[in-house]
Amino acid sequence: MQPVLEIFAADDFDLWPAGEHEPYGYLVLNGELTPAEVGTAVMRIADCNDFEPEEEQGPCPTDPLGTFLHGLLTMPDLFAAGGFRVSDKTTDTVFVEPGCCNGLETWRDWLEVLDGTGCSYFGHDPSSVAERVGGIVRLTLDAHGADGSPVIELSVDQIRRLVAGAQQDLQDFLSLAGTWAEQHLPAHAAAVTAALSRALDLAPTQ
Repeated sequence: MQPVLEIFAADDFDLWPAGEHEPYGYLVLNGELTPAEVGTAVMRIADCNDFEPEEEQGPCPTDPLGTFLHGLLTMPDLFAAGGFRVSDKTTDTVFVEPGCCNGLETWRDWLEVLDGTGCSYFGHDPSSVAERVGGIVRLTLDAHGADGSPVIELSVDQIRRLVAGAQQDLQDFLSLAGTWAEQHLPAHAAAVTAALSRALDLAPTQ
């Protein structure tokens, strides 16, 4: 299980160094990313929240950097396209793939599977779903797809450990991004780090 951020191509982006990635792919977030990969992740999360500001968010800055960061720094509810991807590395089979409209800020839906309603969907196309049945969690890649969609069953304890590991990966990324922001966005470092923690539904780094 890995936290992944959906990436779009941004060939003309020049506000800070960012890596090159295939469009509509995923970037795994953890504490081992290069500075360029962290720059890509911060760019993408800021871009996810680059909406026309509401009046209560104040006027948008006129400089390119301030304009690009304005939504990330002022939106009350932030979005980070992606989610927790579950795959079997030995068979290269994906069992949960974050779909359209799914975001990393809702990763705690996995806890709802374990300790709440027992079921959660993770976007659509594919419509990946996790369902708890007794002590087992059944993972289906596409609940609305044709017969034969990949399925795996893991124990509740296994899923709980996987979720805890993915949460730690997010926390490690946030710590790394905080250091990156101090180097590349010194005037906005604290605000950007706090915004990222909200976008990923994490406690702020100390």
